[in-house]
Amino acid sequence: MACVADVKPNRERQIALIEKAAKQGAQIVCTQEIFTTQYFCQVEDHQFFDLAEPMPGPSTDALCKVAKKHGIVIIGSLFERRARGLYHNTAAIIDADGSMLGLYRKMHIPDDPLYYEKFYFTPGDTGFKAWQTKYAKIGVLICWDQWYPEGARLTALDGAEILFYPTAIGWHPTEKAEYGKAQHDSWETMQRAHAIANGCYVCAPNRIGHEHILVDGKPVSKDGIQFWGQSFIAQPNGQVIKRASVDREEVIVAECDLAKVEFARTHWPFLRDRRIDAYGDITKRFIGG
Repeated sequence: MACVADVKPNRERQIALIEKAAKQGAQIVCTQEIFTTQYFCQVEDHQFFDLAEPMPGPSTDALCKVAKKHGIVIIGSLFERRARGLYHNTAAIIDADGSMLGLYRKMHIPDDPLYYEKFYFTPGDTGFKAWQTKYAKIGVLICWDQWYPEGARLTALDGAEILFYPTAIGWHPTEKAEYGKAQHDSWETMQRAHAIANGCYVCAPNRIGHEHILVDGKPVSKDGIQFWGQSFIAQPNGQVIKRASVDREEVIVAECDLAKVEFARTHWPFLRDRRIDAYGDITKRFIGG
C-alpha cells in the first residue's frame, strides 16, 4: 500500500487490507516495512522519532485483535521505541490466537542516499530465528537483510519453511532510466536465490507510491523515492508464483504447499552437503591481505 504522513490512517488502511486478505483465504499475512508511516529515513531529523511506538503498543494491539478475530498469523513491521534513545526497525510475529510470539529486530542497517537508517535504528539483537505458528514455521527478516545469504541461511537452519521480508525499496527517479530495471532484477533474483539455496518459500511485500518527506513544509529532496512495489512470493525452486504490480495497492495471496519444502531439501540437498567444518572464516570481516 501507499502511506501518508499520519500514523492513524495508515494503521486503519493496513488493517482493512489484512482483513481483505483474510477474506481471500490468507492464513499468514505480512505487511510492508514500517507500515504506519511514510519512509522518513530520506532525511536525518529528530522529529521523526516521535513516530515510533512501544511494542506491545497501539499497532500491535490492533494487529493482535485482527489476528484473533480471523484466526490468522500476522507479521507487522513497525518503528519500535524500545527505550529512551533506543529505537529499532522491528517486526512483531503474532499467532492465529492473537498472542505475540516474539519480535524480530532488523539486523542489517543501511546508510545510503535517502536511506539514512543508521540515524534512527539500532542494529537488532534478536539474532536470526524461526517461529512455529499455527500454519507453518516461519522466519522474518527485514528489507536490507534480504541482500545477505547468511541471514536467510541461519533462519532456515532454525527450521523456517517460509521467509518473510517486509520491504521498503524504490528508485531514485533520476537513476531509474539507467539503473532501474537492473536494480529491481537484482533485488528479486537475490531473494529467489534464498528460496533455492534453502529450499523454502520467500515472500517479499514492498510498498508503493512516490514519497516526498516534508520538513517545515518543504521536501527534503527534489525527487523523493518512487517505491517499485512488485511484491512477490517465490516457491522453493525459486520460481515466482505471484507478483504484484508496480503502482497499484493490492493484496496477493498464494497457496504454499509445505510438502515442496521437504521435496526441495531432499532433491537438492544443499543443507546435507554443507561443509560446516570449513566455514569458520565466515565470521571474519575479511580474509587475506
